[in-house]
Amino acid sequence: MSRKRKKMSDPKAAKTPQADLSQQIKRAAEGLWYISETDAEIFPFTGSKSDSITKENLLEQIGKPPDTPVEERDFNQMFERFIKIQDWFGDEEKATAAKFAALKNLLEKNLTDVKVFKVGRIELDIYFVGLDKEGNLAGFQTKAVET
Repeated sequence: MSRKRKKMSDPKAAKTPQADLSQQIKRAAEGLWYISETDAEIFPFTGSKSDSITKENLLEQIGKPPDTPVEERDFNQMFERFIKIQDWFGDEEKATAAKFAALKNLLEKNLTDVKVFKVGRIELDIYFVGLDKEGNLAGFQTKAVET
C-alpha cells in the first residue's frame, strides 16, 4: 500500500534568505519586550540593499528626513542589560535573559557590522541592524520612551 505524499510548500512561494531570517527573528523575539519607560514589542526589520550601515542609509530606508536626530549605540552594550544574569534573577528572568542571548546570537550569526540606532527624541524608534548575506539592511526594531 503506497501513500502519496502531500507537498508541504508551494514552489511559487519559495522563501528568500531575507524572509527566512525575518521569520527566525520573529520566532526568537516572541515574548520579549524592550524595557524603557514603556515596554515595547520587538519585531523584524527588513530593509533594502545598502553599501554600508550608516544613520543616513537607515533614515533614507525608513523614510525619515536627513535631519532626524539619530544616536548610534554599541551593539554589545545595548544587549548587555538584557542578557546579564543578576543574582536576584528567578527562573523567569533567567529564561528571558537566555532568549535575549539567543536573539543576539542569531543577529551575530546572520548579519555583519551590526549597529544600533536610536531614532528621534523622547519617543524613539530603535533599530538593531546589520547587513545580511545579500547586502540588505536587516535586523529588528522596537520603540522606547526616554525622558
